[in-house]
Formats: sequence, C-alpha cells, structure tokens
Amino acid sequence: MLALHSGPCVAATSHRRPHTAASGISSSSTNSSAALSSVRRSAVRTMLPAGGAFQQPRRSFSVAAMFGFKWPFGGSEESKGGKYDDILKSARQPRKRGCELAPREAPEGLKLATFGGGCFWGLELAFQRVPGVVKTTVGYSGGKAANPTYEEVCMGFTGHTEVVQCTFDPDQVTYRQLLDVFFNRVDPTTLNRQGNDRGTQYRSAVYTHDEEQLQQAQQKIAEVNEQLSQGLGGVKWLGRKVVTELAPCGDYYLAEAYHQQYLEKGGRMGRGQSAAKGCTDPIRCYG
Repeated sequence: MLALHSGPCVAATSHRRPHTAASGISSSSTNSSAALSSVRRSAVRTMLPAGGAFQQPRRSFSVAAMFGFKWPFGGSEESKGGKYDDILKSARQPRKRGCELAPREAPEGLKLATFGGGCFWGLELAFQRVPGVVKTTVGYSGGKAANPTYEEVCMGFTGHTEVVQCTFDPDQVTYRQLLDVFFNRVDPTTLNRQGNDRGTQYRSAVYTHDEEQLQQAQQKIAEVNEQLSQGLGGVKWLGRKVVTELAPCGDYYLAEAYHQQYLEKGGRMGRGQSAAKGCTDPIRCYG
C-alpha cells in the first residue's frame, strides 16, 4: 500500500565548479578534472534510482503536517479546510490518548460488517439509511499500530484505513445486500484513493468477520471484475480491475466522538442530513 506522495521530479547535477582543498590545483589539470567528474557521476547515480527519476518521500503529507506546509491536493466533494487544519495543528502537539479498541463480537442475534471506502463520513450515512442496519460506527482498521489517533492515521503513520462498522440484523438485511450498497457507493478500482482523497487511509477495503462473509465478498468481487471486463463498470470508476483490499477483520478502533454520525449531525456547517431508513437524498460530504 502506498502512502500520500507527490509526483516524481528529476534531480539535476550542479553546474558550479567543484571546490577542492588544494588551492594550487589548476582547472586545466586533466587527471584532477577526470577524477572529479567521476566522483560527481557516481554521486548522481547514488541519488537516482533506475530510470533517472528521483522519487520524493512517500510521506510528503506527514512532512507537510510537521512543518506547516500547505495541503498539496486541491478541493474535492468535501471541504478540506477545517479537516486538514486540525491535522496540521495536531502534528505539532504532544501525542494525545489514542482511540479505544471496539468489541469484536456483535450482540446476540446480530452481526458485524466492516467496510472502508474513502472518507468514512459519507459511507457511514449510506449505511445508516439501510433498513436492518441497527447501528453504525466509524473507526480505524487494517493497521499495525495500537490505539491510533485520527491525525496519525491521516498522516500515514499507522497503516490503518478509515472504515465503517455496521451492526445489522440478518433477518432484515443480508450481508450480500450490504456488499451491494458498498460497491455502489465507492470506486473499487482506485488504489489508495477515492475521488480527490488520496492516501492509504482512503483505500477501499472489505474486512470480513467469518468464512461466509469472505466467500460472499470474493463472489461479489469476481462479479464486479467480470462487469469491468465487459466495460460495464460504474460511471465514475477510473480503473479496469477491483483493487479493494479483502481480509479478515482485525483490531477495530472507534474513531473520536466527533466523527460518529458526522453528517447526520451536520458537521462543521450545522447542516444535518437525513439518516432515515430508505432515504435516497444525495449525500453531501463536507468538513
């Protein structure tokens, strides 16, 4: 998985005359000039990978966060202003207490389903509206670090993705129906990206809770790939093959309280959106 990174740039050698400690050496000295040229060529080869293109550090956003550089990407369907301002501020503060681990099991008679698909605000609202989904939470899964914070996840430090976990009644809605909601909502063909949201925390993922869910997810992905091979993918899908991560659900950490049911509560703008079951209003993402 890739973290946020800027595009490649080409490194160039300096045109300044090399400095030597021995001031008496003449620039016309053939042997000295040849030796210096050899050293310079060797240094450049050390800097450049095969192909000659120098790749900037993958965690360019984490560097930006720590040193106050401007967020490198443009706008998207959600306003980034407040969201990433908070990340930049937090990067300069002492580490706060991380998020708590959520229970691994659903209450008796119910089941869990966990999906990652870009910013979790909009995806959660989509699942809130599904009849049979009795509860939704947002959080972080798929990473290695314990008790991550939102800022650490967004900077690519922990390997987690933003996910929505649904608690659902299998007598009212099937796992297959939840898969359909998920694939209708996200672009499963873009790696570490949903729209203009880029980074490993925005990768699409299906984290399964039992063997039956795993088999159904594999079947759904195979069906979507078949559609893609026939040119029948989603209108806004950019790729030609599903790259959604499929894995058993590991540790799931509940995100900070202000993220929970964010769009239903209105977000920063105070414009709440309906989470009523069966609602088909367009979902508007904003910071």
